[in-house]
Amino acid sequence: MSQAEKLPPHDPSGLVLRTVEMHAGGEPLRVVPPWGGLAPLATPGLSLLERRRLLLTSPELDAARRLLMHEPRGHRDMYGALLVPSELPEADVGAIFVHNQGASAMCGHAVLCLARFVLDYGLRRGAPSPAAPSGEASVTIHCPCGPVAAFASWDGRRSGTRARFHSVPAFAAATDVSIDVPGYGKVVVDVGYGGAFYAFLSADQLGLDVSSSKIQDLVDAASAVTEAVKAQVDRSPTGSGVTARIALQYHKGLIQLNQTRTFRSSSTGSLFTGKAIKESKCGDHNAVIVEVAGESFYTGTSTFTFEEEDPLKYGFFLKFTRPCVQGCRQTIQFVSKMV
Repeated sequence: MSQAEKLPPHDPSGLVLRTVEMHAGGEPLRVVPPWGGLAPLATPGLSLLERRRLLLTSPELDAARRLLMHEPRGHRDMYGALLVPSELPEADVGAIFVHNQGASAMCGHAVLCLARFVLDYGLRRGAPSPAAPSGEASVTIHCPCGPVAAFASWDGRRSGTRARFHSVPAFAAATDVSIDVPGYGKVVVDVGYGGAFYAFLSADQLGLDVSSSKIQDLVDAASAVTEAVKAQVDRSPTGSGVTARIALQYHKGLIQLNQTRTFRSSSTGSLFTGKAIKESKCGDHNAVIVEVAGESFYTGTSTFTFEEEDPLKYGFFLKFTRPCVQGCRQTIQFVSKMV
């Protein structure tokens, strides 16, 4: 073993976790591939949701999640994708999305990253064409909310940075809902589904501005509204914000099919686009399939170990966070600028 491959002193009976690091629009993603060290999640015969349940109920696996997501190896805004087998014949891979608090049903920025990862690491069930005429190749990612078709630019050897995906059926769950927020008064929110539930309101209802207000003021307001939404709307909206927002705009007649909206992050300046590409149904709800597009990038690889004597071996959790403009954990999403 070369010096470069040598591991530092660590618990020989403990975990050795290997990851690939990526981001989309500044939102981080820590990918744990099938060979990354979480073999129990690949147990034969389990469905994706059973694997997700195993992760959350197994003390050992949940400790691995905390090790990867929490300080000092991660941070409050770290996000992960644990790649596992899928029971769906059309899926190339299954994905369990994890974060500092547990696991989520959908993560749009993670799918933009995984579209590239599945191609570059040879996980596609059918080999992509040497150089697709369209300039891109497709993959199917089995997410907890359902199978998602994703696409990345592809030259026959490696993927490019441009990626997009077609959502599960997305719909407006509730619009113009008035809730009372302690300390702020009454505000009006919309609730949309884009793989999971999400609530939206304009920051100016709280006397704030996404671009110029202090981050902590936005965080405090988001936390207050989150608790009010949970208590009065009886939802815990999370998931792919762009998808849910497009579904709401289509429901309200603000956009037509194939009309593209561009969203700019107030914190990084990165751009995501979204458009409703066809009508659909989700149970009794009129829904749309939404195409979300952006760029994703590789940032490196990591190998994580721990020493048994370390009192913080499974990480610790800092309370500070920034408001979520495009992310997947906050219940409330302040409306970001459209370009």
